[in-house]
Amino acid sequence: MDEARLRALLESVAGGRSDVSSAIEALRSLPFSDIDDATVDHHRELRCGFPEVIFCQGKTPAQVRSIGRELLDHGDVLLATRADASHYQALAQVASDARYFEAARVIVVDRRAEPPAGGHIVIATGGTADLPVAEEAAVCAEVMGNRVTRLFDVGVAGVHRLLARQELLRSAHVIIAVAGMEGALPSVITGLVACPVVAVPTSVGYGTNFGGISALLTMLNSCASGLTVVNIDNGFGAAAAATRINRPVSENSTDVARPAATDTSDPDGPGGRP
Repeated sequence: MDEARLRALLESVAGGRSDVSSAIEALRSLPFSDIDDATVDHHRELRCGFPEVIFCQGKTPAQVRSIGRELLDHGDVLLATRADASHYQALAQVASDARYFEAARVIVVDRRAEPPAGGHIVIATGGTADLPVAEEAAVCAEVMGNRVTRLFDVGVAGVHRLLARQELLRSAHVIIAVAGMEGALPSVITGLVACPVVAVPTSVGYGTNFGGISALLTMLNSCASGLTVVNIDNGFGAAAAATRINRPVSENSTDVARPAATDTSDPDGPGGRP
């Protein structure tokens, strides 16, 4: 249940259009529900701004189907990452409108009348081999309500390709920089722009890349201040971080009444009364 649905339910009770018993029944499964192999979190969108996401890797198609059905029974958007064709086929049995983004390995069901309007994210990659991770970030960021521009194959081996796109880079509210090998691209971008940059190391590279460790360490030790780094190949994590950055401050904070400040200044000035 999202905030809009909860607000509508409470207003319905307050206006006498629904009784308290009906509201209690509707709220009964609000925090979570237990199914065979999972405890599905229905409260996450209220807390975090986006529903629980299904991580398909390690789950059977049947498990993905049952979790997906439960999420869609209580919401109107579903995002599943690290999915293969068998996961998609299983989920399509309960959601005929499911879409599978093969390059990103992401499944999306979006039944929202009007998806949220977020900020502009530019997703840049060092090379074409980084595209699967970049596409995971791009698809997830779009479903989370952001406007995404893709800027692929602009790595430091041909830095003129990146420098020629500085106007685009500076138009972004957040940049996600995806790179393998030595992972230098995010540091270069961070040195060119004022907006936040989220770095994603990938496992692309030869032997001493160590499955992305070399790129990860480069990014963690960047001399470009303020660079944020997520886990190796974690395009979804980068999209989630960028979405939180893009979210207005008013949505990120709870409006709690604070006591009025007490004026402790001396009306007679530093010299005090004569």
